[in-house]
Amino acid sequence: MAGVDEAGMGPWAGPVVAAAVVLRPFFESDGINDSKLLTAEQREAYYPQILQHAESWGVGLIEVDEIDRVGVRRAGRMAMALALQRLGRRLDYLLVDGFRLPEALLPQLPIIKGDRRSISIMSAGIIAKVTRDRRMVAEGERFPAYGFQAHKGYPTPEHLAALDRHGLCPLHRRSFITIRTRAELEAQALANATRD
Repeated sequence: MAGVDEAGMGPWAGPVVAAAVVLRPFFESDGINDSKLLTAEQREAYYPQILQHAESWGVGLIEVDEIDRVGVRRAGRMAMALALQRLGRRLDYLLVDGFRLPEALLPQLPIIKGDRRSISIMSAGIIAKVTRDRRMVAEGERFPAYGFQAHKGYPTPEHLAALDRHGLCPLHRRSFITIRTRAELEAQALANATRD
């Protein structure tokens, strides 16, 4: 049985990441919780414990251009399907946070708030979140003007201020309405500037 969860559905920038985890029986889970309820330090501390005690695990990542092409919901499901493929093993059952995963042709149980009720889903959520956060910190070094190390691409006043100062970078999801509107305004401004 595997638990699967994703991270990064709501940000303005960066990939969607999903993880699938098959835990060994009697996994010691004291303190593990929904990744959103843990601090970054707690997630980083649990990450190696989960990997060490997992029978197998896999991560799937969908980049920004694909998110813009297919939409964030489908991209999230695609990331989950990739994570399951990367487990490298046959599964009998799947636990999914919140909804059915039609891409997985096996028996499954969607659990509402599963990231607070299933240790397998919690563990997958932590792996996905830590993987995504590390990626965004690295991207912050490539694009230092945007502050990705702090907000990880999520909507914050600081992120919006950076967009106002610097415009979009290649990590921004142009399909998100606030980003798309900004992209349209920037394109219009550029067109107007070239006519002058």
